[in-house]
Amino acid sequence: MLTRVILAALVAGLLAGVFATAAQSVRVIPLILQAEAYEEGVSHAETEDEVWAPEEGLQRTFFTLLSNLVTGVAFALILTAIILILDQPVSLRHGALWGAGGFAVFVLAPNFGLPPELPGMASGDLTARQAWWIATVLLTGGGLLIFAFKDSVSWMGAGVMLIVAPHVYGAPQNPAGESAVPAELAAEFAIATVVTSALFWLFLGAVLGQLLSRVIEGRSSEPG
Repeated sequence: MLTRVILAALVAGLLAGVFATAAQSVRVIPLILQAEAYEEGVSHAETEDEVWAPEEGLQRTFFTLLSNLVTGVAFALILTAIILILDQPVSLRHGALWGAGGFAVFVLAPNFGLPPELPGMASGDLTARQAWWIATVLLTGGGLLIFAFKDSVSWMGAGVMLIVAPHVYGAPQNPAGESAVPAELAAEFAIATVVTSALFWLFLGAVLGQLLSRVIEGRSSEPG
């Protein structure tokens, strides 16, 4: 059965990766291309080594799809592991709820401190940003699990404290300075990224829940 469960997670992750690529092509990728035009205008005025980047067209689409496939599979396996460890029911509806939780943990909470950034925007120390992101994900996930499985006031208070702790501490701030990217473009990108991520997580959770339910129902219907 474990093999079938892993296969279901892989299929859900791959489908979600394809879905994410299609969703990003609507607005996210066009906004990135606009920002890169501003970035190139600045870099051409300065002397610096060029960094390799995929060419426009099929090459860029291929690497975007590859990245989304890997991301989709990784998150599908994480969700599957949590569902199995907690012995939770599986269905399309339950999966969508887990997907919504994944969106809150991996996208919504970190974005309060570290909003999505376009090429050409100033950013702070990478190590500090990664550490804050990881801490926020872990604490938010822990807080939401407390909300889901504990109902006492003390536990609920602990869950709230876990969720707000990284935001009270504060995310690493970007260095002051003028960005080559207009503020309106950056705001539009942040909104488009959040919406696309929400669709990705809901799609991933729903498909995963549906596939896992088929695996488990098929197992329970086997004789012996």
